[in-house]
Amino acid sequence: MYGYASKDEVIADAKRYWNPGKTAFWQEEGVPLVIGERAGYRLTDVDGHEVIDVHLNGGTYNLGHRNPELVDALVGAVQHVDIGNHHFPTPGRAALARALVEATPGADKAVFGSSGGEVVDVALKSARHATGRRKVVSVAKAYHGHTGLAVATGDTRFSRLFHADNPAEFTQVPFNDADAMTAALAGEDVAAVIMETVPATYGFPMPAPGYLAAVQRACRETGTLYIADEVQTGLGRTGELWGVYAEGVVPDILVTGKGLGGGLYPISAALLGPAASGWLDEDGFAHMATFGGAELGCAVAAKVLEITRREATRDTVRRRIGQFTAGLADLRAELPRALTGVRQKGLVIGLEFATTGAKPVMAELYRQGVWAIFSTLDPAVLQFKPGLLLAEDEADEILTRLRHAVRKAAGGV
Repeated sequence: MYGYASKDEVIADAKRYWNPGKTAFWQEEGVPLVIGERAGYRLTDVDGHEVIDVHLNGGTYNLGHRNPELVDALVGAVQHVDIGNHHFPTPGRAALARALVEATPGADKAVFGSSGGEVVDVALKSARHATGRRKVVSVAKAYHGHTGLAVATGDTRFSRLFHADNPAEFTQVPFNDADAMTAALAGEDVAAVIMETVPATYGFPMPAPGYLAAVQRACRETGTLYIADEVQTGLGRTGELWGVYAEGVVPDILVTGKGLGGGLYPISAALLGPAASGWLDEDGFAHMATFGGAELGCAVAAKVLEITRREATRDTVRRRIGQFTAGLADLRAELPRALTGVRQKGLVIGLEFATTGAKPVMAELYRQGVWAIFSTLDPAVLQFKPGLLLAEDEADEILTRLRHAVRKAAGGV
């Protein structure tokens, strides 16, 4: 399609014109993937190497690559509409907003964007407007995107390079430390606490029982809004549409993205509760995004929501949760010196490895035909995100290949 005679030519141009650091990194780490064909949960490198995808771009491909129902929704929409005009209501935009609000307890309005980071910015601006405060608290090793306000909430690896860290207004406290969170909010000068239900880029450490509910109580007591970042953990991945509600929390704002567009059209949403949505009545032009709520994206997202909420999908997710729980427990018992821990909430899974970390396992697993990524902010952990529609035999195949990869990477441990 693009006139390249070899994979090496693609890599050379990627280094020269796109991103030299990232391109070289994956070559050096033993994952020389240049994606060609893709369908379902399988990717084929341009040189023919096939892998099962359990990275899924952080859940972007929850329902698979080029899911036929989503492709049909997009193709059907493009016969009649385009992105639309963000100033005006449309049937698709109104219908998706209603569906998302009705599926999200406590939500009142939907504000659309095209990326998770963009709607995190919307969430933070909404909280600042509602409270009249500027400060934001997140957790250490957090990741909420790379846009203006979002990047300031995350780890300094991502903010300091661009001089976007702002400790005067953005504070971080340790995850699972309710006392530290209470202390951070004690001054009653914090606009919002923003948290992923399970921090993804930090390797999926699990929230301690009662922790998230305790954080919300502290928010309520100090007039602080609670923002649930469900960009990676939402849309059915934990076994529920939104994982935060199972923790006894009804957030003031919930943000979603990635999988909402099914990997076919970028769309995201900030779902605002009544405490956070007042600015939409005060000045509906206060936040604008040309591509936010694009009509093509709304068509795909509506179908994503429908598929995700089907009882058949929920049943498949329950079965895969049980299958991976049992299979990983067996592997942990078989190779305890190599696989030192399993962090799991539904199909949100982090695999902890010994002192050599997750990278050798990642590289060997790629050779074995499965693509999973190490956790950027905890390289001892391999992120494992099986697809929501994954078949039983594919799950067995993944577990078998994982066993071979762990054994080989551990050198017979």
